[in-house]
Amino acid sequence: MIYYDHLPLDKDILKALGELSINYVFQPIYRSDGKTVYAWEALMRPTDMTVTELIEDYTKRDKLHVLEVATFFGAMQAYFLRGYEERVSINSFPSDCMRGEEADVFLEYFGEEIRGRMIIENLEYPYFSLEHWKEKSRSVKFMDNLLAVDDFGSGINDYERAEIMSPDIVKLDRELISGIDHIPEKQENVKKILPDFQSKGILVVAEGVEEKEEFDYLVGLGVDLFQGYYLARPA
Repeated sequence: MIYYDHLPLDKDILKALGELSINYVFQPIYRSDGKTVYAWEALMRPTDMTVTELIEDYTKRDKLHVLEVATFFGAMQAYFLRGYEERVSINSFPSDCMRGEEADVFLEYFGEEIRGRMIIENLEYPYFSLEHWKEKSRSVKFMDNLLAVDDFGSGINDYERAEIMSPDIVKLDRELISGIDHIPEKQENVKKILPDFQSKGILVVAEGVEEKEEFDYLVGLGVDLFQGYYLARPA
Protein backbone atom coordinates (compact mmCIF):
# COMPACT_ATOMS: atom_id res chain seq x y z
CA MET A 1 0.00 0.00 0.00
CA ILE A 2 1.24 3.49 -0.88
CA TYR A 3 1.00 6.17 1.82
CA TYR A 4 1.31 9.92 1.36
CA ASP A 5 0.90 11.37 4.85
CA HIS A 6 4.65 11.85 5.37
CA LEU A 7 5.06 14.11 2.33
CA PRO A 8 5.61 17.87 2.84
CA LEU A 9 2.63 18.84 0.70
CA ASP A 10 -0.25 21.26 1.22
CA LYS A 11 -2.77 19.97 3.78
CA ASP A 12 -5.65 19.96 1.26
CA ILE A 13 -3.85 17.75 -1.25
CA LEU A 14 -2.58 15.54 1.58
CA LYS A 15 -6.15 15.05 2.78
CA ALA A 16 -7.27 14.13 -0.74
CA LEU A 17 -4.35 11.73 -1.19
CA GLY A 18 -5.19 10.13 2.15
CA GLU A 19 -8.57 9.06 0.76
CA LEU A 20 -6.89 6.86 -1.85
CA SER A 21 -6.26 3.16 -1.35
CA ILE A 22 -3.86 2.13 -4.11
CA ASN A 23 -0.89 -0.01 -4.99
CA TYR A 24 1.37 -0.06 -8.03
CA VAL A 25 2.41 -2.87 -10.32
CA PHE A 26 5.08 -2.65 -13.01
CA GLN A 27 5.23 -3.96 -16.55
CA PRO A 28 8.61 -4.11 -18.29
CA ILE A 29 9.34 -2.47 -21.63
CA TYR A 30 11.92 -4.60 -23.45
CA ARG A 31 14.54 -4.00 -26.07
CA SER A 32 14.28 -6.01 -29.28
CA ASP A 33 15.97 -9.09 -27.81
CA GLY A 34 12.87 -9.56 -25.63
CA LYS A 35 15.07 -10.01 -22.56
CA THR A 36 16.78 -6.71 -21.77
CA VAL A 37 14.56 -4.30 -19.81
CA TYR A 38 14.65 -0.71 -21.04
CA ALA A 39 12.09 0.66 -18.57
CA TRP A 40 9.34 -0.29 -16.11
CA GLU A 41 5.87 1.18 -16.59
CA ALA A 42 4.17 1.94 -13.27
CA LEU A 43 0.47 1.04 -13.29
CA MET A 44 -1.94 2.17 -10.58
CA ARG A 45 -4.03 -0.54 -8.95
CA PRO A 46 -6.77 0.66 -6.55
CA THR A 47 -7.65 -1.85 -3.84
CA ASP A 48 -11.43 -1.34 -3.90
CA MET A 49 -12.30 -0.72 -7.58
CA THR A 50 -10.77 -0.89 -11.04
CA VAL A 51 -8.46 1.87 -12.23
CA THR A 52 -11.04 2.77 -14.91
CA GLU A 53 -13.71 3.19 -12.25
CA LEU A 54 -11.37 5.30 -10.15
CA ILE A 55 -10.53 7.62 -13.05
CA GLU A 56 -14.21 7.93 -14.02
CA ASP A 57 -15.13 8.75 -10.43
CA TYR A 58 -12.42 11.40 -10.05
CA THR A 59 -13.24 12.87 -13.46
CA LYS A 60 -16.88 13.34 -12.44
CA ARG A 61 -15.75 14.95 -9.19
CA ASP A 62 -13.25 17.19 -11.02
CA LYS A 63 -10.40 15.71 -8.95
CA LEU A 64 -8.11 14.26 -11.61
CA HIS A 65 -5.34 16.48 -10.28
CA VAL A 66 -5.29 14.33 -7.13
CA LEU A 67 -4.61 11.23 -9.22
CA GLU A 68 -1.88 13.09 -11.15
CA VAL A 69 -0.04 13.93 -7.93
CA ALA A 70 -0.71 10.48 -6.46
CA THR A 71 0.77 8.80 -9.53
CA PHE A 72 4.01 10.76 -9.52
CA PHE A 73 4.69 10.40 -5.80
CA GLY A 74 3.24 6.90 -5.42
CA ALA A 75 4.84 5.36 -8.49
CA MET A 76 8.26 6.72 -7.59
CA GLN A 77 7.97 5.41 -4.03
CA ALA A 78 7.05 1.95 -5.34
CA TYR A 79 9.83 2.08 -7.96
CA PHE A 80 12.55 2.81 -5.42
CA LEU A 81 11.17 0.25 -2.97
CA ARG A 82 11.58 -2.41 -5.67
CA GLY A 83 15.15 -1.36 -6.30
CA TYR A 84 14.87 -1.08 -10.07
CA GLU A 85 17.84 0.37 -11.94
CA GLU A 86 16.25 0.92 -15.36
CA ARG A 87 14.03 3.88 -16.22
CA VAL A 88 10.52 4.19 -14.84
CA SER A 89 7.59 5.20 -17.06
CA ILE A 90 4.90 7.18 -15.27
CA ASN A 91 1.45 7.87 -16.73
CA SER A 92 0.32 11.49 -16.80
CA PHE A 93 -3.01 13.04 -17.75
CA PRO A 94 -2.72 15.29 -20.83
CA SER A 95 -5.12 17.73 -19.19
CA ASP A 96 -3.12 18.19 -16.00
CA CYS A 97 0.29 18.62 -14.42
CA MET A 98 1.68 19.10 -10.94
CA ARG A 99 1.56 22.64 -9.63
CA GLY A 100 4.81 24.51 -9.11
CA GLU A 101 4.96 23.91 -5.38
CA GLU A 102 4.15 20.21 -5.82
CA ALA A 103 6.84 19.82 -8.48
CA ASP A 104 9.32 21.55 -6.16
CA VAL A 105 8.47 19.10 -3.35
CA PHE A 106 8.81 16.18 -5.77
CA LEU A 107 12.27 17.25 -6.89
CA GLU A 108 13.38 17.97 -3.34
CA TYR A 109 11.96 14.72 -1.97
CA PHE A 110 13.47 12.39 -4.57
CA GLY A 111 16.47 14.55 -5.44
CA GLU A 112 19.07 13.70 -8.05
CA GLU A 113 18.06 10.03 -7.99
CA ILE A 114 15.34 10.78 -10.54
CA ARG A 115 17.61 12.54 -13.02
CA GLY A 116 17.70 10.64 -16.29
CA ARG A 117 15.55 7.81 -14.91
CA MET A 118 11.98 8.89 -15.71
CA ILE A 119 9.72 8.67 -18.76
CA ILE A 120 6.58 10.80 -18.53
CA GLU A 121 3.95 9.02 -20.60
CA ASN A 122 1.16 11.32 -21.77
CA LEU A 123 -2.13 9.41 -21.79
CA GLU A 124 -4.82 9.84 -24.45
CA TYR A 125 -7.60 11.06 -22.11
CA PRO A 126 -9.51 13.10 -21.10
CA TYR A 127 -8.27 16.00 -23.28
CA PHE A 128 -5.00 17.64 -24.28
CA SER A 129 -3.85 20.89 -22.66
CA LEU A 130 -0.95 22.53 -24.52
CA GLU A 131 -0.26 24.79 -21.55
CA HIS A 132 0.13 21.86 -19.17
CA TRP A 133 2.18 19.93 -21.69
CA LYS A 134 4.65 22.82 -22.03
CA GLU A 135 5.00 23.02 -18.25
CA LYS A 136 5.44 19.26 -18.02
CA SER A 137 7.98 19.31 -20.81
CA ARG A 138 10.08 22.03 -19.18
CA SER A 139 10.35 20.20 -15.86
CA VAL A 140 11.05 16.86 -17.53
CA LYS A 141 13.84 18.23 -19.72
CA PHE A 142 15.35 20.09 -16.76
CA MET A 143 15.96 16.71 -15.10
CA ASP A 144 17.23 15.01 -18.29
CA ASN A 145 14.17 12.78 -18.41
CA LEU A 146 12.08 11.66 -21.40
CA LEU A 147 8.61 12.39 -22.77
CA ALA A 148 6.38 9.75 -24.36
CA VAL A 149 3.13 9.75 -26.32
CA ASP A 150 0.87 6.83 -25.38
CA ASP A 151 -1.59 4.99 -27.64
CA PHE A 152 -0.46 6.52 -30.93
CA GLY A 153 -2.84 5.49 -33.69
CA SER A 154 -5.90 5.27 -31.46
CA GLY A 155 -7.41 8.26 -33.24
CA ILE A 156 -6.60 10.77 -30.50
CA ASN A 157 -2.83 10.80 -30.18
CA ASP A 158 -2.18 11.27 -33.90
CA TYR A 159 0.55 12.81 -36.09
CA GLU A 160 -0.60 16.38 -35.47
CA ARG A 161 -0.56 15.86 -31.72
CA ALA A 162 2.82 14.12 -31.87
CA GLU A 163 4.25 17.01 -33.88
CA ILE A 164 3.08 19.49 -31.23
CA MET A 165 4.38 17.36 -28.34
CA SER A 166 7.81 16.58 -29.87
CA PRO A 167 8.28 13.42 -27.73
CA ASP A 168 11.32 11.22 -27.24
CA ILE A 169 9.20 8.05 -27.40
CA VAL A 170 6.00 7.08 -29.23
CA LYS A 171 4.02 4.03 -28.12
CA LEU A 172 1.99 2.40 -30.88
CA ASP A 173 -1.53 1.49 -29.81
CA ARG A 174 -2.61 -2.14 -29.61
CA GLU A 175 -5.00 -1.43 -32.49
CA LEU A 176 -2.00 -1.14 -34.80
CA ILE A 177 -0.24 -4.22 -33.38
CA SER A 178 -2.85 -6.95 -32.92
CA GLY A 179 -2.52 -9.50 -35.72
CA ILE A 180 0.06 -7.47 -37.61
CA ASP A 181 1.90 -10.62 -38.67
CA HIS A 182 -1.00 -11.55 -40.98
CA ILE A 183 -2.93 -8.32 -41.64
CA PRO A 184 -1.43 -6.43 -44.61
CA GLU A 185 -3.18 -3.12 -43.81
CA LYS A 186 -1.60 -2.99 -40.36
CA GLN A 187 1.76 -3.96 -41.80
CA GLU A 188 1.62 -1.04 -44.23
CA ASN A 189 0.56 1.39 -41.49
CA VAL A 190 3.48 0.51 -39.22
CA LYS A 191 5.93 0.43 -42.13
CA LYS A 192 4.96 4.05 -42.79
CA ILE A 193 4.93 5.18 -39.16
CA LEU A 194 8.22 3.62 -38.10
CA PRO A 195 10.67 5.52 -40.36
CA ASP A 196 8.76 8.77 -39.88
CA PHE A 197 9.53 8.74 -36.17
CA GLN A 198 12.89 7.00 -36.18
CA SER A 199 14.29 9.51 -38.69
CA LYS A 200 13.64 12.17 -36.03
CA GLY A 201 15.42 10.19 -33.32
CA ILE A 202 12.17 9.11 -31.68
CA LEU A 203 12.05 5.62 -30.17
CA VAL A 204 9.03 3.52 -31.16
CA VAL A 205 7.40 1.10 -28.71
CA ALA A 206 5.02 -1.65 -29.82
CA GLU A 207 2.38 -1.91 -27.07
CA GLY A 208 0.14 -4.87 -26.40
CA VAL A 209 2.29 -7.52 -28.04
CA GLU A 210 0.47 -10.74 -27.13
CA GLU A 211 1.68 -13.28 -29.68
CA LYS A 212 5.12 -14.56 -30.68
CA GLU A 213 4.26 -14.02 -34.34
CA GLU A 214 3.51 -10.33 -33.69
CA PHE A 215 6.77 -9.91 -31.80
CA ASP A 216 8.87 -11.63 -34.45
CA TYR A 217 7.30 -9.60 -37.26
CA LEU A 218 7.84 -6.29 -35.45
CA VAL A 219 11.44 -7.15 -34.61
CA GLY A 220 11.95 -7.77 -38.31
CA LEU A 221 10.56 -4.32 -39.10
CA GLY A 222 13.06 -2.70 -36.74
CA VAL A 223 10.75 -1.55 -33.94
CA ASP A 224 12.86 -0.29 -31.02
CA LEU A 225 11.01 -1.43 -27.89
CA PHE A 226 8.29 -3.89 -26.91
CA GLN A 227 5.66 -4.28 -24.22
CA GLY A 228 2.89 -6.80 -23.79
CA TYR A 229 1.63 -10.04 -22.28
CA TYR A 230 3.73 -12.20 -24.63
CA LEU A 231 6.85 -10.83 -22.94
CA ALA A 232 5.60 -10.12 -19.39
CA ARG A 233 2.44 -9.23 -17.52
CA PRO A 234 2.27 -6.43 -14.95
CA ALA A 235 3.33 -7.65 -11.53
